[in-house]
Amino acid sequence: MTPHAPTSVWRSRLSRWDVKTAPYLYVAPFFLLFALVGMFPLLYTAFVSLHSWGLLTGNRGFTGLDNYAAVLGSDRFWQAMGNTFSIFLLSSVPQVLVALFIAAVLDANLRARTLWRMGVLVPYVVAPVAVGLIFNQLFADQSGFVNAVLTQVGLDPIGWHKDALASHLAIATMVNFRWTGYNTLILLAAMQAIPRDVIEAAVVDGAGRLRTFLFVTLPMLRPTLIFVIITSTIGGLQIFDEPRMFDQIGLGGADRQWMTVTMYMYEVGWGNQRNFGMASAVAWILFVVIVAFALINFALTRRIATSAEPRRPRKGHR
Repeated sequence: MTPHAPTSVWRSRLSRWDVKTAPYLYVAPFFLLFALVGMFPLLYTAFVSLHSWGLLTGNRGFTGLDNYAAVLGSDRFWQAMGNTFSIFLLSSVPQVLVALFIAAVLDANLRARTLWRMGVLVPYVVAPVAVGLIFNQLFADQSGFVNAVLTQVGLDPIGWHKDALASHLAIATMVNFRWTGYNTLILLAAMQAIPRDVIEAAVVDGAGRLRTFLFVTLPMLRPTLIFVIITSTIGGLQIFDEPRMFDQIGLGGADRQWMTVTMYMYEVGWGNQRNFGMASAVAWILFVVIVAFALINFALTRRIATSAEPRRPRKGHR
């Protein structure tokens, strides 16, 4: 054996060790940071939810699942849950449809395409507080711009801050204003990633724009659509800024007609009750609901993985 053989063996082992461990070392900072600012608060919230914990009194003892029972037995919690899902349905469903339509338009050969694509993202950079204040004036009950327009066309003004459904619709409008452009860019990026030769083959076969979009573009967007739908759902379940700023008091209306789950959690933790244990229980119940939607996303993604191949439109149909 040559004198340099031990060194060569050591270098070879070091090289193999580097190849095996380097990827884990590269991603380790993220997981360490996540454990510090994400996992620890999550586990600590679970600990607090099992105790009687006040803002001023601190930990007053273990209570088990009493906080969860108190939350699930509260009528106001279920009212907040219903309001949350109502606002979500009024915002996320039209939001995804409109974002899909705008993305299809921006994917075409338009003049100044970059300007239009940047323009749809402008509402996203506006501060939520500013959006809430502006739309609060637009949907004012007496002097709002929307009611003024309704009066001009012969319709009765709407009590946007009195009627539950009207308030949900106004808040959903705020959400759609901020997030439609963001989802549009995600869908547009997915459309840009579709091979052009697939679209051109459909056109050569005689398919019009509508059938090409329905039978070629849309099937190839399914994974991205699932992602957009689930992220919109998670954002809708966590909505706080828009309903909080919909009036000057910020409690969700006189009858809590637009109070969401996160607003209820804030009220329990920082309002008159100042019960951190119950607030933590609300947070964990909301977390379980979000995880349920994440599992649905995983199941749907696995199901469409084998059926994402686009169907070829029949020749001569438009």
